[in-house]
Amino acid sequence: MASRRLLKYLRYYSSRVPGKAVFREGWNNAFGKHLLFTNTWTSGVLMIGGDIMEQEIEYQRGVISKRYDWSRVGRMFLTGLLFGPLHHYFYGWMDRVLPKRNMGSVTKKILLDQFIMSPACIACFIYSMGALERKPLKSSTDELKDKFAEVYLVDWCIWPPTQFINFYFLPVKYQVLYINAVTMVYNVFLSYIKHRDMTPVAAPISSDVIPQ
Repeated sequence: MASRRLLKYLRYYSSRVPGKAVFREGWNNAFGKHLLFTNTWTSGVLMIGGDIMEQEIEYQRGVISKRYDWSRVGRMFLTGLLFGPLHHYFYGWMDRVLPKRNMGSVTKKILLDQFIMSPACIACFIYSMGALERKPLKSSTDELKDKFAEVYLVDWCIWPPTQFINFYFLPVKYQVLYINAVTMVYNVFLSYIKHRDMTPVAAPISSDVIPQ
């Protein structure tokens, strides 16, 4: 009797809330009332993806002896979480002040992104990683001075064409997700720049090689 009642309930709810409707509702919530949460967590998770790819490259090149440094991954994740709200509010603000999708508005958005958001993100990355690594503030400032020009130059090569697609074609609610997806690949470069000062691991000496 109980099993028959349970089966009846399952049939009722499966007919009332089909799978596509559940998926659609979840998607709308993720990119609607929970958009800040979505932008924040996708930023952190995709930052992890970029750093893991870079660590694999470093491992294959012999720069690191341990395949994955999970404490480093954790620091990259926490730093990525900071970028989510930063992008969320900045792109929302730009869409309010420049709502049109024409060449003039898109060009202005790209310039605002390059002259305001890009330097802010570079500084945020360096200082937040330095804080998580417990480095003195002066050390992070010196690192920013040393690496800023190089990172900013690469920014100008990657982000203007990327942002043209973003600002011209995509609804604002998907813009941060798109940026996060591109950033996962860009984070390989960021992680390389951040950690390239590590001393390469010495290659082991083969046992059949006798020093002269």
